[in-house]
This record gives sequence, C-alpha cells and structure tokens, in this order.
Amino acid sequence: MPAPSNHDLLSGFTPALSYTRDVAASAPQAPGVHVVLGGGVVIYVGYTRNLRTRLRQHLTGNRASSVLHDQVGRELDKLGPVATSEDIADWLGRCEVRWRTDDNPEAAKHALVLALRPRFNRQVPKLP
Repeated sequence: MPAPSNHDLLSGFTPALSYTRDVAASAPQAPGVHVVLGGGVVIYVGYTRNLRTRLRQHLTGNRASSVLHDQVGRELDKLGPVATSEDIADWLGRCEVRWRTDDNPEAAKHALVLALRPRFNRQVPKLP
C-alpha cells in the first residue's frame, strides 16, 4: 500500500494561508493541530489547546515560549549576528500556515510528525 500523500495527511486542514499576525488572529480559540509550510513543504507541526494564541506566540513570542521560534532563530543565527524576534517573525511571515481543530491534537501531531518528519520539530518520534 502506498504511503499517504501530504494532501491526504492534511485533509481537513484550512487552505494554506500567509503566516501573518492577521491570519493568526483569525484562527479559532480551540484545540487543534497546525502546520507551517516553507516552499510548500511542511517544516513544523504543532498542537495546542488554543490555536489563535499559539500561532501568535510563534510569530511574536520569544525563544523560550515557542519551539518553532527557537528553531528558526537557531537557523538564522548561523547566517550572522543573533537573530532578533523581529528577524524570526519576518522569516516566518514568508511561510504559510494551515490548521484544523481537533479533540486530540497531541495524537494528530504525533502522527503527522512521524509521517512528515518536519525539519523544525526537535523531537521526531522513533518509528516502531
């Protein structure tokens, strides 16, 4: 049996939207799973109890409050001086985001990380 495509794995998610503060503010205040895409490829999968708050944290938070913010910052640090929160938000602003509400977002994230192996997820579960 062939592996599911990214399209199949992201069934039920919103269409890809530019990752901006306005888009983050439009996300529901509900539990769910979210993906960040760079060049059409899933680069991060996260889950939360409040999509709106979490998407905003990734953009405007700090390295201690967001794994994604920290991981992007580490990549940008390699290119020159230590990346600021604004540098990280600008980089993420060139990405896209998709989400779906989910009553068990942690399990959904786990399955997506296993299947997609996104570059900015720090801990990729081991295959059984």
